[in-house]
Parts: sequence; structure tokens; C-alpha cells
Amino acid sequence: MAGCLFLVGTPLGNLEDVTLRALRILKEVDLIAAEDTRHTRKLLNHYGIATPLTSYHQHNQGPKGEALLRLLREGKKIALVTDAGMPGIADPGEELVRQAAEAGVEIAVVPGPSAVIAALAVSGLSTRRFLFEGFLPRRRGERRERLEELAHEERTLVFFEAPHRLVETLEDMVEVLGRQRKVAVGRELTKKFETVLRSSLEGALEHFQQEPPRGELTLVVEGAPPHRPVFVPREAALLVEALEKAGRPRRQALAEVARFYGRPRREIYQASLADEP
Repeated sequence: MAGCLFLVGTPLGNLEDVTLRALRILKEVDLIAAEDTRHTRKLLNHYGIATPLTSYHQHNQGPKGEALLRLLREGKKIALVTDAGMPGIADPGEELVRQAAEAGVEIAVVPGPSAVIAALAVSGLSTRRFLFEGFLPRRRGERRERLEELAHEERTLVFFEAPHRLVETLEDMVEVLGRQRKVAVGRELTKKFETVLRSSLEGALEHFQQEPPRGELTLVVEGAPPHRPVFVPREAALLVEALEKAGRPRRQALAEVARFYGRPRREIYQASLADEP
């Protein structure tokens, strides 16, 4: 008899943000697989749950995933949890869910808190359509390239970011997406020192340059305006040339024209090269 993999949502920070069903499932399963057992132990101890606990994270997901699948095939019931929110969303649980689905194992979801949805709800920005990008690349060049790909995206954008990279990320967003694009930066959502900064990207950058951030961060960024001028490479090249003559550094001129057309900067760069004698 096959077992069942339960995907259990857990609190983002406030231990009261857990459902009655989640607590029941955590008590009834044979095993709980957690991203960080020390973190999950606090939740279990708070509610007097003594279910055996094992680790499942990015550094052991290969062998541990195989072991968990064997237990599921033997009929065991396993709860998968992450440090905060829903497992399988921008965390190693995604791989276990994929493997379980391919193996034909029953998978049940026990919905709970989500940092993405919480940040969107409190952002004050449009929530009708959004795009979740998780963490941007750590390398600045790769990060800017990804942002250039998103520069013309009209849906609201949601990102996770680490506090030590936030200022650099905001610098890149200001350059690629524009200074006045609206942003809501949620810090330590649902926790005692929860804060939400609603500002322009430029204002957010200035704020966090003065007050270095701490804790977990979620960025909700306004989408691009819906109407863009028709892209004509020759005209784009002339705009770049005009901005450079006005004193803009070439990199800034390319970025401004890319924002104007809603195109990747490398495309504007290629247009400017093609126009050179």
C-alpha cells in the first residue's frame, strides 16, 4: 500500500499562523521531513508534537530524497515542511515533489502561509496579475541581464532577496527598471518587527543605504507601463547618440533607451553598433 506525501504550510514567523489541519497532519504522519530541523523543532515543541523529524535540504536532497521515496512506497505517511511558508516554492522541496509525482505517489497539500502572497497583499500594488521570480542571480552581470529581460514585463514582479545583497539589487533595479518604478519591500513579515517600505525604487535605495536591512526580505515591484513606442533600431541608436552628446555615460544612455522601448539593453546596444559608420 502506497503512502502519502503531505505538503504542509508552516508559519512565516508567528507561530500562531498555523492551521488546525496542519497541526493534526504533523501529529499523525510517520515522519516529518524539514529543511532545517532546528527551526521546525521550535514549532513542534510549541504545540507538543513528538513526530520523528529528519532533514531534507539542498545539500542532501539526492540520497535523502531516495530514502524518503522508499518509505513512501512502503506505505509511510510523510509531511514535508520548509523553514517558512509552503514547501516546494523556491526551496528544495520542489525536487521531492517532482520525484514523488513521477513515482505515482499520492501527494496532498495542506495550505498555509506564503511570503509571496503576504507581500503582494500588503504591497499596495496591483495583485490582479503577478510574476514570482524567486531570488535573482547573485552575480551582478547575470542579475542585470535578468532584470533587462523583465524590464518590459507589465505584471507585478515579486522577488526574494538576502539582506546583504539588497542594496546592490536595488541599484541594479534603479538602473534597469527606472528610478520612479514603485516598490514595496517587506521585511520580517508576520514577525514582531515586521516592516513594509512603500516607495519608488530610488527612494528605497536611499533608505536602505542609510539603514542596512536585516531579516528576510520580499520585494514587490510595479510592472512596466502597458504602452510602449514601436521599436525601430535606427531611432534607438539615434536616441543613444543624443543622450551621450548630452553627457550621459554610454551605459546609462543604453539603459534609458532600453527602458523607453521596453527592450533588453543588449538589443539597444546591438542597434547602436549597427548604426556606427
